[in-house]
Amino acid sequence: MSRRPARAEQPPDTGDQGPGNRVLTLPNLISFGRLLGVPLFLYLFLVARSDVAAVVVLAIGGTTDWVDGWIARRLRQVSRLGELLDPLADRLYILATLVAFTAREVVPWQFTAALLARELLLLASLAVLRRHGYGPPPVHYMGKTATFLLLAAFPVLLLATAATGVATAASAIGWALAWWGLVLYWVAGGMYVVQAARLVRAVRGPRAVA
Repeated sequence: MSRRPARAEQPPDTGDQGPGNRVLTLPNLISFGRLLGVPLFLYLFLVARSDVAAVVVLAIGGTTDWVDGWIARRLRQVSRLGELLDPLADRLYILATLVAFTAREVVPWQFTAALLARELLLLASLAVLRRHGYGPPPVHYMGKTATFLLLAAFPVLLLATAATGVATAASAIGWALAWWGLVLYWVAGGMYVVQAARLVRAVRGPRAVA
């Protein structure tokens, strides 16, 4: 009789080394603040048309993308909630910024479509994993690097439209960061898909020989 493989390798019980269940931690508060920054940015950029303030909000959101994780590791406050909040805040920032930038023609729709297509690919992979009993794969350093580049690119691109004196330099720097971020975003997406395929094969393999 075939035996279904374990869903994920469980690390040995080391007391406080694994992610905890705490909610009110400094890293989680920073992540909550980043989430609140998403509607604030949309209001400033699309309603109030206060581009300078919107640049500041984007810059703070991009900076805290690494700060919350660093603090969590430094203070040993890694939590399961934080592991969910951090990538959620990243994606919401990226998606909200893309929609707003496309609406005001800061970026072309083709760039937005390329990033959204990657998100759809990941959603399909997650759906397959959930059907086989797996949760989301752990965040990879390639994905974090791509996210950092994109979150760094967006305020620079916005600065290029808001400050005419530095428009040429800001546009060049912003698009360099944006295109590298897009490429690495897709590379990271491919790595997640490969990881998901391996997990699914691990489940189907024993069934095939049963």
